Amino acid sequence: MKNNIRKLTFTAMLTALAIIIPIVFGPFLKIQIPPFSATLASHVPMFLAMLIAPEVAVVVGVGSAIGFLLTAPAVIAARAFTHTFVGLAGALMIRKGVSFKKVIVFTAPIHAILEALIVIPFGFTATKALYVVGIGTVAHHFVDGIITIILVGALERALRIKLTAISSEAK
Repeated sequence: MKNNIRKLTFTAMLTALAIIIPIVFGPFLKIQIPPFSATLASHVPMFLAMLIAPEVAVVVGVGSAIGFLLTAPAVIAARAFTHTFVGLAGALMIRKGVSFKKVIVFTAPIHAILEALIVIPFGFTATKALYVVGIGTVAHHFVDGIITIILVGALERALRIKLTAISSEAK
């Protein structure tokens, strides 16, 4: 029971953060290199959710899509929706014992491919989707991955807990 309440609390907080980041921070953390755009730190809730559980990562990914749907064109919200699948893949890897840093590396190409594919129905050519969105997503993924690694380290030291242990408890 205690773990379910803890998981629900983390899910709610990270989903709220995934919604709030594009709304509150989007105006000054957004980088635009048309047709690509990125909001710094928007992947941080997804990465943190990976450490908790696959179902948490899925909910947070949907929250990310909602946040961007409220603030950006549909194509950007669709790209944010891919966080659902990237987060799920990462959380499953963590459950299998893959280190968090390796998960960030292994999910980068998944993230890039999904975001490149999702923009094609919105009129992007395959070339622009692959080179601009795909490569931009990989860069953004790693920047936010580094931010998350620093944040996880700080939280682990401050709270004196191992965040990856949360995922292990949920098995």
